[in-house]
Amino acid sequence: MKTAILVGVAGAIGAICRMTIGVLFAQVTVFPIATLIVNLIGTLLLCMLSAGAIWKITANKSIATAIMTGFLGSFTTFSAFSYETVTLFQQGAILTASLYVMGSIFGGLVIGMVGLHISRKMVEA
Repeated sequence: MKTAILVGVAGAIGAICRMTIGVLFAQVTVFPIATLIVNLIGTLLLCMLSAGAIWKITANKSIATAIMTGFLGSFTTFSAFSYETVTLFQQGAILTASLYVMGSIFGGLVIGMVGLHISRKMVEA
């Protein structure tokens, strides 16, 4: 029960952070930069934490679950990525949609590798 409450609280914080970034970048461009930013940041953090850096932050498994599942789960957003991509394609913005998909996927893979590398260095230290 304690873990579920912590996940819920962390999820609420992650959702608020996600919304805040969305508001900060609202109407900046046709390109869905806010979703790309949160997803890349979330990928970096999740890869870092999953590779062992979480245990440098806390030894408490409930807190680790709250951060990785609650906070990062609500902070990142695959559904918004999918919706925005479909909307761009429907609007005929094929180039923008394609760049968004490539930036999200390849950017996520690269930033994920960076996160794993950083975490390994942190864990070794």
